[in-house]
Amino acid sequence: MKIIRDTLPVEDSCYMPAEYDKHYATIMIYPVRAGSWGVDRSGALKSMAAIYKEIMKREKLILLVDDEHMTEASRLISAIEAELVSPYPGAELISMESDDAWARDVCPTFVRSADGGVRGINWRFNAWGGEVDGLYASWERDDAIPMKLCEKRGIDIYDADPFVLEGGSIHSDGEGTILVTEACLLSKGRNPSMSKEEIEDKLKSYLGAKKVLWLPYGIYNDETNEHVDNVAAFIAPGEIVLAWTDDETDPQYAMSHADHEYLTGVTDAKGRKLKVHKLYIPEHPICIGEDDLAGYEFEEGEDERELGERLAASYVNYYYINGAILLPQFGGDNAESDKAAVNCLKRLCPDREIIGIPARDILLGGGNIHCITQQLPAAR
Repeated sequence: MKIIRDTLPVEDSCYMPAEYDKHYATIMIYPVRAGSWGVDRSGALKSMAAIYKEIMKREKLILLVDDEHMTEASRLISAIEAELVSPYPGAELISMESDDAWARDVCPTFVRSADGGVRGINWRFNAWGGEVDGLYASWERDDAIPMKLCEKRGIDIYDADPFVLEGGSIHSDGEGTILVTEACLLSKGRNPSMSKEEIEDKLKSYLGAKKVLWLPYGIYNDETNEHVDNVAAFIAPGEIVLAWTDDETDPQYAMSHADHEYLTGVTDAKGRKLKVHKLYIPEHPICIGEDDLAGYEFEEGEDERELGERLAASYVNYYYINGAILLPQFGGDNAESDKAAVNCLKRLCPDREIIGIPARDILLGGGNIHCITQQLPAAR
């Protein structure tokens, strides 16, 4: 592994592929934090096992596991392998410490180089806001993951530290356009000394982008300061899905309308007007109940849940794998909303299998399927 500090990715003709481009693997982190997944992790593990299985059918799963839980994780993966029909890409378990399981935000962002190879980017991670509004008090193990992972995998990595960024705050169309939200990237807990223009230049330099699109907002009450991956995503160059509601009393209504107005008034890096598709949020808000609250065990300095707190539920927080989409399903009184989201993506992505994953237990951790996955693009 080479740590690259003397040149920028754009100078090496690197660019960030779209998530729907072909993957070599998906990286995930085994969930153990009681403040996210509860003292009883069985619900979260059941949902994650379903995700592991679908990934392992189509591309390699790289699972980071701390030593204390390696045996437990190995047994779960072995049970999944027993259900699969050979040949399949399978899983690779890597011993690595972490503070939580949000692979999207703490793992490297990967770019493809001019010769078709893949390189990583190490951003600084500060738990979504550091001393200003970070969600836990200690994040050193998470921040160390990109360098350690690339070393273990023999992947060259660009060091963007001290620039603070999370993978969930950026989407790429693979053709030079990056999608972000102002609410997140301009928040005081990330890069407060930098102007919007300076942040944009940094993104262009590291992601090989020509244009950055700045949505005003993300999803209401999203504790990441409104990551873009919960509100909007590229389904193809020039096409975007946007989280939506027709309920004027919902706080999300005005936020999504502002995003829609912005997106319909801009062009992408290729000069194309964007085609915006509405992907409705769950009809019934998903809130923390008494049983949910009783299951958490929070560490000192960790952001805590409150009874009745509305969670940032969105179907846009889906994840592309080779040949398929893993789509959150929330169940209960949102069964019809779940079905509508499946049908919407079937229509928009007819060449992919749409696989619903029971995801309420993931949402209780604070994010969803896209937040716990990070693609490792295939080399060309």
